[in-house]
Order: sequence, then structure tokens, then C-alpha cells
Amino acid sequence: MLRREFLAVRARLTADDVRESAAALAGRALELPELAHARTVAAYVSVGSEPGTLALLDALRARGVRVLLPALLPDNDLDWGAYSGEDSLARVQHGGKMALFEPAGERLGPDAVTDADVVLLPGLAVDARGMRLGRGGGSYDRVLARLERAGARPALVVLLYDSEVVERVPEEPHDRPVHAVVTPSAVRRFRDA
Repeated sequence: MLRREFLAVRARLTADDVRESAAALAGRALELPELAHARTVAAYVSVGSEPGTLALLDALRARGVRVLLPALLPDNDLDWGAYSGEDSLARVQHGGKMALFEPAGERLGPDAVTDADVVLLPGLAVDARGMRLGRGGGSYDRVLARLERAGARPALVVLLYDSEVVERVPEEPHDRPVHAVVTPSAVRRFRDA
């Protein structure tokens, strides 16, 4: 029910709202020291009314950062490919799910994410503890578990709208807190992550 509520609020955003928020979000995110020093960033391409990521992806590439983007596998796990600009993306329809923009080039394997200095995570909300509410498919839970098994310690940053930083979201035993949330107006860090 909580996921539906956040999605309903996003559905009311106009294209101008999403575009303006994307520019502000990119500006805020680019101020993060973690991104300033990153050589490899695992990110994603926003779809629909998600907080926009393309401006941020292009700015990272312009800095010489290697940007990895996910490709959804049939079991909901994620493979990864390199981003080299909007023309390197393919729109992929996954059954009854939403269409996603994925890297069209070579697949690097699910473990490629373990090379990332920063992982930018999608979400619907984050709470005061840094716990992230995702869409419920489990793809990023698998990514976080893979990072933990590999002993990788990238900065985990979720990109959201201002209204999606809330007091508390439901938590399951496998959930892990993020290090920071970036919204169009602020950055908030979480010490428990």
C-alpha cells in the first residue's frame, strides 16, 4: 500500500516537474565528495516520473567516470553494461513490467557492480535511518547482497524527491541502509549505514 501511495504522488508530476527536479538533483549529486572521487559509478536510467538521472549520467561521463547501467535478467537479477551516452541505450520491454532503458552494448556480468566506488540506487522512499523502500522486485536487494559477499564497500546513495524522505519505512531482515539520499533540495547522510 505504501508503494502505491508514493507511485500515485509521482504519477501527478508533470513533465516540467520531472525535468526541473532532474536538473536540481544532478547538481546536488555532483557536489557529493563520493562522486567527485569516483572512478566507476553504478547507476540506472530513470523511467516515467522517477527522479531524472540522464543529466547526472552525462555529467559523470564528462568527468571521465565509467558509468555502469543495469540490464534486468529474467530472474530479476541485474547484469551490467557501460554507458556511453543516450545513443548507447535500448528501450527494453520486460513482459508485463514497465519498459526500461538498458545499455545496448556488451554485458559485463552481475559481478561488474562490485567494481563501483558509488552505487546510485532507485527507490520510492528512504527513512530517517537510511532504510530504502524499493519497488519490491528484489533486484537491488540482490545487488546489495552481492556487494556484501564480495567485500565491496561502495557508497550507497538513493536518488529521490524531497517528499520521499520520511520518518519510517517497513524493513525486512535482508534490508541494508544507504549512506546518503540526494533530493533536488538537499543531501542527507545516515551514520548507521
